[in-house]
Amino acid sequence: MRNAFFDVFFDIDTQLDFLYPGGALYVPGAERIVPAIAHLNRFASRRGTPVVSTADAHFEDDIEFKIWPHHCVAGALGQRKAEATLLEKRVTIPNRECDWAIEGAQQIIVEKQTTDAFATLNLGRIIERMGAERYVIYGVVTEICVLHAARGLLKTGKPVMVVTDAIEALTAEGSKRALEEIRAGGGTMATVGQVSGGFPW
Repeated sequence: MRNAFFDVFFDIDTQLDFLYPGGALYVPGAERIVPAIAHLNRFASRRGTPVVSTADAHFEDDIEFKIWPHHCVAGALGQRKAEATLLEKRVTIPNRECDWAIEGAQQIIVEKQTTDAFATLNLGRIIERMGAERYVIYGVVTEICVLHAARGLLKTGKPVMVVTDAIEALTAEGSKRALEEIRAGGGTMATVGQVSGGFPW
């Protein structure tokens, strides 16, 4: 059965290992955007908009650890999402063949083992099931996982908006290049206030 949501919010990798100074792969300054992420997720929930939250759930021998330090290992403290970003009615979908149901969920947590959430087995099917008309995206980090998610969402042909004060990057130059690419692909930019105060599409 295909749902018909007008908007879907995408909350990218807002996990303890990325967001806070004690995290295994801390993104400097990321803790500052946690209130914005929490606000956007709660705003979406109040208006009946589902939130898709991507989340690294690595295995000890994941190939990504040849590039990056160990982080977000499944079951570890650092793999958890920040408490403020969680919604009450949520479902977690692992990156494997499995039965899943998203009906009635405020938040769908999609586990992944790669920087590109669209490399998972289930995200494409989840998006197809939702049938959204446009997407709002935020989280960490701008030039890697946020960019990959934006690329995948832009391929749907639907409008994609990045919330610029609810993202954090590793470098200013990386952020600039990523946002320029998203704009060139048809994406738009907005602030938290613009999104929660009325959509500037």
